[in-house]
Amino acid sequence: MLYFKYSSHRILLLLLLISASIFVSAKLLVSPDNGKDYRDPDLSIEDRVEDLLSRMTLEEKVAQLQTVWAEREHMADANGLFDPDSFDTHFPHNIGQLARPNENSFAHTQPALSVEETVAFVNAAQHHAMENTRLGIPILMHEEALHGLMANDATSFPQAIALASSWDRDLVEQVYTIAGRETRVRGASLVLTPVLDVARDPRWGRVEETFGEDPYLVGEMGLASVRGFQGRERHIPRDRVASTLKHFVAHGEPEGGMNAGPGNFSERDLREIHMYPFKIGIREGRARAVMPAYNEIDGIPVHSDPWLLQEVLRDEWGFEGITVADYFAIRELNDRHRMARTLEEAAIYAIEAGVDMEMPDREVYHMLTGLVRQGLVSEDLIDRSVRRVLHLKFELGLFENPFADLEDALYLTGHPDHVSFAREVAEQSLTLLQNEGNLAPFTLSDHPVIAVIGPNADKTLLGSYSGVPNNYVTVLDGIRKYAGDHATILYAEGPKITQRDYAEGSDVPLPDPDEDRQRLRHAVETAAQADLVILALGGNEQTGREAWAPHHLGDRASLRLLGMQEDLVDAIAELDVPAAAFIFGSRPLALGNVADNIPVVFQAWYLGQETGNAIANVLFGEVSPSGRLPVSMPRSVGHLPVFYNHKAIARRGYLFDDVSPLFPFGHGLSYTSFTYSEPVLSADSLKTGEPVEVSVQVKNEGNRASHEVVQLYIANHYRSVTRPVRELKDFRKIYLEPGEEKNVTFTLTTDTFAFYNRDMILTHEPGESVVMIGPSSREGDLKKVLLHLL
Repeated sequence: MLYFKYSSHRILLLLLLISASIFVSAKLLVSPDNGKDYRDPDLSIEDRVEDLLSRMTLEEKVAQLQTVWAEREHMADANGLFDPDSFDTHFPHNIGQLARPNENSFAHTQPALSVEETVAFVNAAQHHAMENTRLGIPILMHEEALHGLMANDATSFPQAIALASSWDRDLVEQVYTIAGRETRVRGASLVLTPVLDVARDPRWGRVEETFGEDPYLVGEMGLASVRGFQGRERHIPRDRVASTLKHFVAHGEPEGGMNAGPGNFSERDLREIHMYPFKIGIREGRARAVMPAYNEIDGIPVHSDPWLLQEVLRDEWGFEGITVADYFAIRELNDRHRMARTLEEAAIYAIEAGVDMEMPDREVYHMLTGLVRQGLVSEDLIDRSVRRVLHLKFELGLFENPFADLEDALYLTGHPDHVSFAREVAEQSLTLLQNEGNLAPFTLSDHPVIAVIGPNADKTLLGSYSGVPNNYVTVLDGIRKYAGDHATILYAEGPKITQRDYAEGSDVPLPDPDEDRQRLRHAVETAAQADLVILALGGNEQTGREAWAPHHLGDRASLRLLGMQEDLVDAIAELDVPAAAFIFGSRPLALGNVADNIPVVFQAWYLGQETGNAIANVLFGEVSPSGRLPVSMPRSVGHLPVFYNHKAIARRGYLFDDVSPLFPFGHGLSYTSFTYSEPVLSADSLKTGEPVEVSVQVKNEGNRASHEVVQLYIANHYRSVTRPVRELKDFRKIYLEPGEEKNVTFTLTTDTFAFYNRDMILTHEPGESVVMIGPSSREGDLKKVLLHLL
């Protein structure tokens, strides 16, 4: 039985005026005379939504469009426990959404909640919302899950950019299946993931959150993540969560590489590069939520843009879910974009554009009640957004069971099988950039004394939007564990990257140069005693991060290694000791100094809680590396832009320098070698409705089993608009034993070759196209065949 707030004299009056069934209790609700009851799970979701909406006051509707984060203190007591009296005082009309229920305080002045504490808080809040508010509407709760649930003890997988390095759709889908289930059992049912920004500027501090620089790869990884979170059924199962695509749109190529900078692109660039992953996530993945970007496009901030949020997203693509504001973005229409003169005007811009829910706090949308009553906002707009919010809550099953399950939460959170899988994912994400003389893999018998050197050798490195896993294995930990009694492991930190080793704090103090010189000398002395040097270099969570305010920056004007790391590389090279370098961090760096001096170089990004174990297994040959770059690696910041899918007229060259990337998109080595046959077409021409297959034979010519990523590119020459020199259109990750050969077949349709023509119509044009297959985007790595489009 649900109870609702109506006084006894109001009940008597209603009994005299209407003939309807009345639910009587300490609190009472009169049902509209429509023959429906939104609490009946046998009704369609649409009928339940309309029935509930018809019962709601304007205040209750507006409350559903608001979120609570910093105001959590108004629903919790001094011990962090749910406080029903305070909730009723501060939220008399209920709330629509709660941000990050696992957090104990907005300012992070207290540790995040344990599993038990999170479950207790979530369940108390939901019981109160269901049983002690007038309409009993459950609260939508969201968490971050960029590479695992951002909470205590949850499994921490490799960062998103590292997941993209796996080039494995199934692997990525399973990662987000686990992340979604660990989220749902703790009470949240919406995740603000995945990031589908196409990262086209390495200076940007949020590259790590993305799946790379290519729209097709980002789209495929994004689709895999949506399917992991939501499942593949039409409706979201009760053990899954709704997925949010962000940041819509063109957020990954900001002006100057600075976060939230303007994105002034042509419509063709928007549609072919930046919109494409979102379109796939909505049309094929049926993602239930979209978050607009902070940026502006052609002078219009996205949170106020009806063309993007209504005409493209809903009318053109058929999106039926909710749009949730990025944190504080509606307010920023006033104080950052300086477009809306007042917060009331910002609310009008956002609700008219189609932003359904304000996040993370009640800064602006609470004004909508007054704006409706003043006639400045139509209540129909409020109803439009409330319908979408309620529909999602019904679809997620929150009206039947919004509660967390403590037993399942304790069992699933950080489960040993999840941790084991996190190690496998890290192994497949690690990318071997160079291996001079096939020096790696190494053996303990040949290298009885190993020096682990560098500022990232014994650090916890998880990246942005990370929780606190129940265990983290550093590079040093992993190599010590692997070596056991079979080798002596030496360690020296060497020069620091930043003064602090942890990510908190707005400022980023650099280390003292004199102290760093001492650490450098000690590191070189330690390395001189070894038969093998393992370097752990790069950046950390402070040198690449979200620049969310002028006092909390994270974008860089240089891509060189910070501090004295290059001095360390030079000194190690002079020792003439075999060496391997692992490069950590959030963005592709200019690694010319490392590539010139260290024979074995791996790109690691952030590999999750099993970092050290994965590195040891790959370094010593238990696993052959199979990661491939999801971005191009620049030679310097002066070489930007460096993305591979440029136009033919671009990249003419530089005086005195090489215009090519240091390592190309799609590049990655293994401990074996593969050969590709010439591609074979099933037909020489292609027309609508008659697909053509292209096949290639791939053979493992070495003596180690390994994965290979077979990549398909196309080039449309001589069309009505200029086209990129090549575009990724498909890929397949295969596993081959030594000497094994496999036939890899891709299906080509006219859609494969479609682009936006001069009239901005998505179509293909007749003519000759080049089909290319190989192990990377580098021209010399690709086998080609011509296909005629009719």
